[in-house]
Amino acid sequence: MPPSEIRTVTTEAELRELVKEPARAAWDKDIAQIDEHARTIIAHSPFVLLATTGPDGTCDVSPRGDPAGSVLVLDDHRLALADRPGNHRLDSFRNVLHNPRVGMLFLVPGMNETLRVNGRATLVSDAPFFDDLTVQGKRPRLAMLVEVEELYMHCAKAFLRSALWQPETWPDRSTLPTLGRIAKDHLGLTRVSADAIDEDLALDARNNRY
Repeated sequence: MPPSEIRTVTTEAELRELVKEPARAAWDKDIAQIDEHARTIIAHSPFVLLATTGPDGTCDVSPRGDPAGSVLVLDDHRLALADRPGNHRLDSFRNVLHNPRVGMLFLVPGMNETLRVNGRATLVSDAPFFDDLTVQGKRPRLAMLVEVEELYMHCAKAFLRSALWQPETWPDRSTLPTLGRIAKDHLGLTRVSADAIDEDLALDARNNRY
């Protein structure tokens, strides 16, 4: 498709020609604090998407998973998210050092609505609440403390359209490549098999989860 056939939108006025202004309730739904309903959702959420921005403006979204209730609500305006063992790139944390603005999306299995939280993050190497972030006897080395500036619910349409929670819509896993196969091809690895990479990844996932 040649670029001449792509019609771009470059101003908010052009954008509003295509999509009308939202209802007043859509703007007013931000409560900017962690109320009892938000506390309940956070307590039941085992999976969080964390968005950060680097110093050059590049964006990053990182999946964070723990047993439900592992994200701590410290008060009406602060929550804490533990760091767990990963690939040591620390993309999110390095970004926060340059730009503390973060976005979080809390998911609850089977619930089509999501909780959106935006705020300012601080990296913490120790605090009394670290004991409450311990999972399987492993106390985190780092945590992210988020000062909540925006908090509101997101409607169910994305999940309804995608049928995300309906197993009958899920693809057969055997039709998708394994991470070992992907890593072998992406990194150009010629001396190791995809099966061997998958075995190493499975071992690491079992032994180094926390």
